[in-house]
Formats: sequence, C-alpha cells, structure tokens
Amino acid sequence: MRVIDEDGSQLGILSKSEALRMAEDQGLDLVEISPDADPPVAKIVDWGKFNYQRTKQAQKNKKSAKTLEMKQMRFGLKISDHDLGVKMGKVRGFLEAGHKVKITAFFRGRELAHKDLGFKIAEKVIANFGDMVVVDQAPQLAGKQLSFVVRINPSYKPAAKETSKADESANIAHSV
Repeated sequence: MRVIDEDGSQLGILSKSEALRMAEDQGLDLVEISPDADPPVAKIVDWGKFNYQRTKQAQKNKKSAKTLEMKQMRFGLKISDHDLGVKMGKVRGFLEAGHKVKITAFFRGRELAHKDLGFKIAEKVIANFGDMVVVDQAPQLAGKQLSFVVRINPSYKPAAKETSKADESANIAHSV
C-alpha cells in the first residue's frame, strides 16, 4: 500500500505491517484513505483530529450547499387573465431565486368534463415563460388536478433593463 506521512509527504509503497509499525512508532494511527486505488492509499494521522476535521468540512459543505425547494402555485380553471398574470409574476420570482415550481390547475365539480381547458391553461403558462423555463414534468392529470413542474433554463439570460432618459438625467444630476 502507498503510505503518506502526517505532513503529506509520500513514504512510498510499504507492506501493511511496515506501515502499522511506522504509525505506532510515531504514536499515530494508520487510516486507509483510498481503498479502491491501485495500490491502496493509507495515511499516518491522529485519528481523532482527522475525524474532527472531516466532520467540520462536511458541515461547512452542507452549510454552503444551496437547498432547492419545490414551490407550488395553484389556480382554478376560471382564473382571469389578470389573476393569472399576478400568479405568474410570483412564479417568475421563485424561478429567478433558483427554485423549481409545481404549477397545479384544479378542477371543481363539472369542470372535470372539460379537461382540455386545463391543458390549454398549462400550455398558455409554459408559452408565457418562453425560453425562460424548462419543463421537468409534463402536464398530467391526477384525479381533479392537472400539475406540471418547471425550473429555470440554465442557459436563460434575462434581458437587460433599459434605463430611461429621465433616470439617466437623475443619475447625472446626483453625480454633479
């Protein structure tokens, strides 16, 4: 097995008994780092300190990892265009924050006889976002709900907001 010293220098390829003896002489432990390598790699370390550092690193990685939430937006089939626009504005905010969004259209009473209306609304929503979204789960009917999942397209670049001349003159006045 390939043996690495506590300070990171390579001691070479040694037998297991030689590596254990060297670790005992230094008052440290022999820890197998990469068992699948050819030859396997072991490191002479203080096990308590090594385990503590590994735990701290895992906690740090977990803290810095972004947790993706699944947000949900629901609406009925009889939703007005304005209300739909307001809800799509909320969905746009969720998407720009990096979340996936599950959009659900629910059917009430006899509306279930008009399943095509639900699919038309789903197509309208997807078309409204254009190339901003990628459909993770296509619209599908489950009971009295038609649901689909969208996420932001990784290659999507938001259009730069154009500043009006009034804004530019206000900025110039502040800088003088």
